[in-house]
Amino acid sequence: MTTPESLQLTGRPATREEKLTALALWVLAFAALWTTEAAVGFTRDESVYFAAAEGYSQWFRLLLHSPAQAFTDSAIVRAWDYNHEHPALMKTLFGLSHLLFHDTLGVMRDATAFRLPAFAMAALVPALCFLLGSALYGRTAGWFAALSFLLVPRQYFNAELACFDMPVAAMWLLVVYCFWRALESTRWGIACGVAFGLAIATKHNALFMPFVLSPFALWRAWRASEGSTEARVRLGRFVGLFAAVAVLYGLLVVFLGGPAAFQKKFLLLSPHTLFFVGLAVGSVVLLRDLRHVSLPVTRALVPLAAMAVLGPVLFYLHWPYLWHAPVDRTAWYLAFHATHNHYAWFYLGTLMRGPPFPLTYVVVKTALTVPGSLFAPMVTGFVALVGRALLSLGARTREWVRMPTASEALVGVNAVTSILIISHPQVPHFGGVKHWFPSMPFLGILAGAAVARGCFALWEVLKARRPSVSPLAVTVPVFALLLVPALIALVRVFPYGTAAYSELAGGLPGAATLGMQRQFWSSHVTGVLPWINEHAKPGARIYLHEVNGFSFRDYQRNGMLREDVRPVNSPFDADIVAYQYHQEFREHEFLTWQAFGTRTPVTGLYLDETPQVIVYQRPE
Repeated sequence: MTTPESLQLTGRPATREEKLTALALWVLAFAALWTTEAAVGFTRDESVYFAAAEGYSQWFRLLLHSPAQAFTDSAIVRAWDYNHEHPALMKTLFGLSHLLFHDTLGVMRDATAFRLPAFAMAALVPALCFLLGSALYGRTAGWFAALSFLLVPRQYFNAELACFDMPVAAMWLLVVYCFWRALESTRWGIACGVAFGLAIATKHNALFMPFVLSPFALWRAWRASEGSTEARVRLGRFVGLFAAVAVLYGLLVVFLGGPAAFQKKFLLLSPHTLFFVGLAVGSVVLLRDLRHVSLPVTRALVPLAAMAVLGPVLFYLHWPYLWHAPVDRTAWYLAFHATHNHYAWFYLGTLMRGPPFPLTYVVVKTALTVPGSLFAPMVTGFVALVGRALLSLGARTREWVRMPTASEALVGVNAVTSILIISHPQVPHFGGVKHWFPSMPFLGILAGAAVARGCFALWEVLKARRPSVSPLAVTVPVFALLLVPALIALVRVFPYGTAAYSELAGGLPGAATLGMQRQFWSSHVTGVLPWINEHAKPGARIYLHEVNGFSFRDYQRNGMLREDVRPVNSPFDADIVAYQYHQEFREHEFLTWQAFGTRTPVTGLYLDETPQVIVYQRPE
């Protein structure tokens, strides 16, 4: 078993065995998601993305048959305008997968073909957790981080969906991994820029990454340039180039009369574009010059230049919707998320409808949803890292602990970045835990570090009494003790992942008593669809509360709901109502009582006796 003192805490290549293990973890995760996805219902967002993906795939058909027409703005807008509030990378992959595996080959059902790329992206997380965790803290930590990630019920549920929250978590982790590996190779620095471009093409969360990684890159460069005046001078020129371009853009905003005028005059042949080209060319020239003076400093700075240049270029290229009006359409996209609307959310007995939101919401929600056997090591690992950092600041306490390395600090900062962003009282709070998924792999790595330290300490004690004891004799039981309860929790709640609550919440009944959101996104309706299929009269009118028209269609297209039943938009028009239990929508149940003249449900979905979906049938 590797001792903490012997670990290599700098960027290093993975061994052949580690690469094979990571590949095996990816295959295992992908297979698990694929073989279980048929039971998972369609969330409102997912069905919207299904529809968008189909539209995008039709553009690729047009591209093959009539390229000149496909590149016109009218054809692009017709195909890509729908759901343009999100980047197109994942929806494009969903659409192409559906076009190949469902439309062309006919080997998969509708939903599975859409979801396949999402499985591939989500499966990257365990593989990358193993590689980074093993390199920083040893393979015991890497294994725990990898195995534990998808055992969190809400994370496994989201990994099944053709949505963006799990893919952007995977891309965030990939960017950080490439950034860390850039210590050893310039090519990894370029890969970091490519990964960042793909990350911002996945979801807007990734736009925060340069602010997280830049301080580490500059700190690396500063430390690497110690003792070399030439390296320091060139480092100053590199930073000066970026600062000068930032100042020039700021002056343009001022002199042109504000952001609106700046946006209006941002054309292909304009100072705006010239400054970006100057940044790109200047970065390459400066880095080439610096390479002859100090390779370590160069490697530290390459990721910054690559993200600054390749990120925007890949974002533009991946999204045809931007091609004819990149500035205006990108500005609309950014403004949409900067002013995102707020959805009502039930939290500790309070129906939150708008800001300011509780500062502790994210931490409390995480504690109440992550299985306790996984949450405790996360807290332990993070507190240990912070404690070591604080103790290392004092002259008297510095010798008590090993100061955290820059690589450990990188993991720690990324473990809290998404959490801190969403914790801001003015940021919309909804969607359960999915908006801070990018933090969870790093918390898993810190959990793995805590478990590895515990296993090593226990092994040392046992070895003193029985020298022949194997490290596996300690690691396997500890892993089982921590992972099996999470697996049981996952199996118990599957496929109703948005209802998952931990032991700390008292499970689902305890969370309901606490006044927490019982479920959301409408996917739990699959629990009552078999009853509706059996009991609905021919041509029955069905009101599936919170299920949008796309999802209703998808349930029918995938054989989960009879094709003869019809959707309606009100209990008063319906023969059967499936009410999704939401505190903010309680009036829909009251309206159903009024429309049907009864308060007695005919069936429902109850998890641990907690109502999730309640079905009413109009009396004959």
